[in-house]
Amino acid sequence: MSRFDGYFLRQLLILFGFFTLVLVGVFWITRSVSLFDRVISGGQSAMVFLEFTALTLPTLIRTVMPMAVFAAAVYATNRLSRESEMTVMLATGSSPWRLARAVFVFGLVAGLMMAVISVFLRPASVEQLEQRQAEVAGDVTAQLLNEGEFLHPAYGVTVYIGEIDLDGTLSEVFVSDRRDPLNPVSYSSKTAYLVNNDTGIHLVMLDGIALRLNQQGLTLSSTLFEDASYDISELTNTNNMAKRSLEAISTLELLQDRETISAAEEFTEGELVDELHQRFSWIAICIAVAMAGYATLMLGSFSRFGLWPQILGAFTILVLLEGVRGFVSPVVIDDPKLWGLLYLPAVIGIAISGVFLLVAGRPLIRRRHRDAPGALSRA
Repeated sequence: MSRFDGYFLRQLLILFGFFTLVLVGVFWITRSVSLFDRVISGGQSAMVFLEFTALTLPTLIRTVMPMAVFAAAVYATNRLSRESEMTVMLATGSSPWRLARAVFVFGLVAGLMMAVISVFLRPASVEQLEQRQAEVAGDVTAQLLNEGEFLHPAYGVTVYIGEIDLDGTLSEVFVSDRRDPLNPVSYSSKTAYLVNNDTGIHLVMLDGIALRLNQQGLTLSSTLFEDASYDISELTNTNNMAKRSLEAISTLELLQDRETISAAEEFTEGELVDELHQRFSWIAICIAVAMAGYATLMLGSFSRFGLWPQILGAFTILVLLEGVRGFVSPVVIDDPKLWGLLYLPAVIGIAISGVFLLVAGRPLIRRRHRDAPGALSRA
């Protein structure tokens, strides 16, 4: 690579890092608000929130990376053109094809990053995230340890804890179990403890009263007790780990054991094929959007005000490619043999880039227009 290629590539990589950080930050703030509310309201600590946030980063980075690649290519090309550096290189005999080498290398570097994230990191992080979410959902102890709130750990069950001491003693405990509509029961006690043993999780209540309503006889019976044990193991939700999502399946499994996965986890062949090739198509789209952003701006001539019409055109191409990606995915799910359509957006982007570079590299077209008879007569 020439010195200018290295300079251009450095500009692209620096801007790519900047736009990636900005976009990840914006998207992360938007998503973390609801995530923080769910985690903290579920009785979990801030460390669980940070863990969940870290596990969602690969998915978030994969989402914003094509936009960051496109923005870096457009911004760097526009700046070099506005500062006449691109004009000088074109005037010295370098063609738009020649100057595109740095952009192509930049697209390859971004594609390699995307390959690591999309093919390896994201499936592993999604699998770990789903496991941790299932553990947190089944952690009834954490859900119950919220003082001063009426909590509903399961349908038909209400729990209230007035105060939690530092030694784990629960004060002013109320439990209402309405899962059996004919015989609802309520417990109230001064103090209680959560005990986890081999038989499950129990709420041991001391010095309380149990009220049971018989709906058939319309009678209310009350029982005073010194101690009573209420089994809350049934409230633990362990079904969430029975089935994983498509995104949590490793790429190696999708390549080798699609039939086994389809039979065991009830995914269709089309869904598995679509997920597999979607991961690889994200790699190609990075190269396509980088080349499309650069090639579109090369259609414009030097202007101190920038290349805003070309920038708008490049953004339109990006929207078009995203629209095609959303259109072909359902087609592949219906017919897995058409998996090649998932690479169509990248092919279209590279084809458009090639046409634009061809036009940008042929100034004779504009010269012929200026030398036309009508133009000479007007002169």
